[in-house]
Amino acid sequence: MKKEVITAIKKLLSTPKRIVIVPHKNPDGDAIGSTLGLMHYLKIYNHDAVVIAPNDYPEFLKWIPGEDSIIQFESQRIIAQKIINEADIIFTLDFNALHRTGHDMGSFLETSSALKIMIDHHQAPDNYAQYMYSDVSMSSTCEMVYNFIERLGDSDKISAAIATCIYVGIMTDTGSFRFRSTTSRTHNVISSLIEKGADNTSIHNQVYDNNSYNRLQLLGRALQNLNVIPDLNTAYITLFQKDLDEFNFKKGDTEGVVNYALSIKGIVLAAIFIENTQEGIIKISLRSKGDFSVNEFSRAHFNGGGHTNAAGGRSETSLDQTIEKFIAILPEYKNLLS
Repeated sequence: MKKEVITAIKKLLSTPKRIVIVPHKNPDGDAIGSTLGLMHYLKIYNHDAVVIAPNDYPEFLKWIPGEDSIIQFESQRIIAQKIINEADIIFTLDFNALHRTGHDMGSFLETSSALKIMIDHHQAPDNYAQYMYSDVSMSSTCEMVYNFIERLGDSDKISAAIATCIYVGIMTDTGSFRFRSTTSRTHNVISSLIEKGADNTSIHNQVYDNNSYNRLQLLGRALQNLNVIPDLNTAYITLFQKDLDEFNFKKGDTEGVVNYALSIKGIVLAAIFIENTQEGIIKISLRSKGDFSVNEFSRAHFNGGGHTNAAGGRSETSLDQTIEKFIAILPEYKNLLS
């Protein structure tokens, strides 16, 4: 983040403001961790800071400090719109295009006269924010929030609550520190967070070791539905709505399932296709190894995007038709998947 931008933001935050902090739709650990971490920091300076999430998020994130203060646009629209209308500043975290908050909320944010500040690590940002901290090389938006606080000269103000929030996002977005985006700097930040009160063992247990019986049963079904295309080094999983219903699906129950497909020896591209009859879409998560860009693949074929090795997308045809399209496209990428 450029020095002049930090100087401008520091001046902007020198007096109490009404601030809204927004994550993307279907927020994950990095989105919830970064928004809550920033909220706790801003409250130190008596800002009226509120996190407004587009919709609900997984149960395994509903323990993070400050989580119970989050307002959901989808179910609390009137109060959410009032707060957004009255905001002086809107921080958008872990996304870089307003439509990522959903059509309704994205349109509403677009009409807001509040000054907008983006902190995000995804590719190809839209130009809607007056101030942008965009860096695709970063492990997570949470690591960027740590840097943001540090560059404002306030690393000494990082409390145990802020440290915990930021730790959650870095841990989840790096796959517990195993993805390529995990750098020595990332580990230095994690070390600092532990020193400031983040309980790494407790955080890991809260996120990963609180599975319900139904979630594990759904994982079993997903693995039963695992398909491998050996000559294209590709594996994919399908979950129909009837599978989700059978095991009483809750938001977050399919988090990380696509990584089982990617873990197969020799696999370069992995995908999971999840039917959502309520929204009339097939939700797609894509993962890859090496230089194969699922970001470019998803942008080209499935109305999505993300990072080089982790991206999402969607299809508005049936699950069977979506799979047919996916399989038909793959030969075009045979050299890249070799």
